[in-house]
This record gives sequence, structure tokens and C-alpha cells, in this order.
Amino acid sequence: MSKLNKKTKDSIILDALRIASSAEQRTQGYADTLREILQQPATWLGTADLLSQPLLREQLRAALEPRPSHIVLTGSGSSMYIGECLAPSLQLGLGIPVQAIAAGSLLTHWRSVLPPGAGLLISLARSGDSPESCGVVDRLLADAPDYRHLVITCNAGGRLATRYRDDPRVTVLVLDERTNDRSLVMTSSFTNLLLAGFCLVGREGSDAIAPVKRLAGSVQRVFDEQTDALAAIAGGEFSNVVYLGSGGALGAAHECALKMLEMTGGAVVTMAETYLGLRHGPMSSLDEKTLVVGFLSPDPAVRAYEIDLLRELSRKQLGMTRVLVGEGIPADVPGPNDVAVELAGLDATDDALPLLADVAVGQLLAFFRCLVLGGQPDTPSQGVLTRVVEHFPMHSGDA
Repeated sequence: MSKLNKKTKDSIILDALRIASSAEQRTQGYADTLREILQQPATWLGTADLLSQPLLREQLRAALEPRPSHIVLTGSGSSMYIGECLAPSLQLGLGIPVQAIAAGSLLTHWRSVLPPGAGLLISLARSGDSPESCGVVDRLLADAPDYRHLVITCNAGGRLATRYRDDPRVTVLVLDERTNDRSLVMTSSFTNLLLAGFCLVGREGSDAIAPVKRLAGSVQRVFDEQTDALAAIAGGEFSNVVYLGSGGALGAAHECALKMLEMTGGAVVTMAETYLGLRHGPMSSLDEKTLVVGFLSPDPAVRAYEIDLLRELSRKQLGMTRVLVGEGIPADVPGPNDVAVELAGLDATDDALPLLADVAVGQLLAFFRCLVLGGQPDTPSQGVLTRVVEHFPMHSGDA
């Protein structure tokens, strides 16, 4: 039986889940995931404060000196999507080429996909214990010695954090232990790793913390005021979800698509696409059972393209309902059955920080859909997925 009946009064859904005893939350399988989603605004402030400390700022500066010719962001699964979110903002802010390459691709094809030269590899990881994590760093330390390495992880005891302590080519940044999610799915670990990556671009002191405070306040208001509307959407009769994002928001769309897929054990089919890319074939898949989730850019020029696409979907009557996330959403864009998640007070001047809010909304949709389908968000797909990917052998050879 579903643990979250869509007919429940919206005003009590989240409160009912939160006030259940710890034992009941464990029995129903959502204790870790709900806590880790809702703790995000507080942990973002903690991460911003951590990265404003002089010693850590100096470590990050040292990792970028001498200036690398390029940066490669790597990770597996959700950690790879953090790289997709980060790459455009880091390239713009640092003025050097930045790209995201999956750890699996580096493990099997590093010679053909890794840019040559004196680059910086940034490894992003919740646990740092996945087989690819150390496998990639080991390979490049041996076979691409011109590369330096920066590890950003949530687990002080993981192999990525401990294995390279004595290697001067590797700098390790460990986030607060609270961000080391216990749930199978990454939630607060994803957004805090993403925020830490954004901190590689220049702002310091109050100039760095003030935007994070606005972000935390904006998302806390979403949690307080709009969570029940998202729960109601999650109870709808949809069979597939399309997530739309531009630039780095495509990484957020990929992550939200993965969250829905993981938490529903594949019962909901997902796709991530750019707004402009949707017209080139994927639009044909939108039917009356399709939920459309659109992340809106704060850049007016980019948003103009996004709004054009949304209005085209309305004109063609494509999709079921829509969830739109952004600040200052035009009143005439959402339809009568849509939900506009207004990021009030975010005051974003670039595409970076809104991505954390986009991902938080996607997490809530997946969490509630899992409950609607009778699943357990802490351990979805039992027997198939594990919190850390199981060990597999590293094979030698010239990749």
C-alpha cells in the first residue's frame, strides 16, 4: 500500500512524514533521505563558511597554481552530473577550458578522451570508495604525470581522501560529515559538492557567503511553502518525466532524471534535454502521461529561448502538467494545473547557484513519487543498487 496517498490533504503531507517517530520513519524507509533533503539549506551555509576559512582558501589557490592549461571534472553517476553543472561556470570564471568527463570513460579510454598537457583533474565523490574513483587517479598519476589533482569528497575516511596524503600532486578537500549522505541516493552530498566546486571561482568573505544565504533562504521557503504542491504533482497519473535545462542546468536535469529513475526503480521513465534540443526529436515523446519539469535560467537572453519552447508546448498541447522552477516566472507561462516554484529573493546574477535549488526540487519530486508507488527512498531497488558501487577488478592495458 502506498505510504503517501495522493488524496491526503496537501497541508499535512510533509508534517505527517516529519513528526513520525524515528522508528516509524525507519520502518517506512525514508528517514535518511527526508532528513538529508531538508538539511540542505543549513549545510550549504556550513560549506560556504568552511570554504571561506583562510587555510582552505589557500589550499584551493595552491591547487590552481601554477595555472593549469585546462580542467577536467570527473565522477561517476551523480558525481559526473555535478561536473556537468560546474563546467560552464568554472570556464567562465577562471578563463580556461573546463570539461566534464565520466570516470568510467577515463578508466577505459583515458588516452583518447583526456586532453593532453598540464591539466588539473578534479575528482568529485560522496564516499570516495567507488572502484573508478581511485582507479582513475592511480592511472593518471602513473601515466599522465603532468596532471595535478584536486579531490573534493564528503567522506574523510574514504580511499580518495586517505590514499594520496603523501603525494604533493594531490590536494584533498573534505566537506562536513553531515554531507556524507547515508541514503542510497545522493541529495545533500550532491548539492554541497556542487557548491564547493563553485567556490573555486574567486569570491571571498562576505561576498561569497551572502549569495549562499540568499539561496538557503529561498530554498527553505520552497520547503516551507511549496512542498505539498510538489507532493500533489508527484501523486499524478504520469508515467514519464522530461527535465529541461540550459547550460549547466542540463547537468541538474540529468541528476533529477536519475533521482526519479533510482527512487522509482525504473517505474517512471525519465529523460533530460536542453530546451532547444527538445525540438530535435525528443518532443515527439511528450504525451498526456508526461510530466515536464523546466529549470529556468536567470539570464534574460537564455530564458527567452526557454519561454518560447514552453509556449510552443502549450500551443501544441504537449505534456500533462509542468513544474517550472525559477525566479520571476512570468504569470502567463504556467497553465492552470502547473506548479510554479518561485525562488523568491534568490537575486541570482548568474546560472550557478540556482542549480542547487533546481536539484532540490527534483529531489522532492522523486522522493514523493517513490512513496506514492510504495517504495522506500532510503533503499530503492533493493538487491540491485548499493550505496557504494561494488568492487570490480581494474584491468591493465593501454586505454
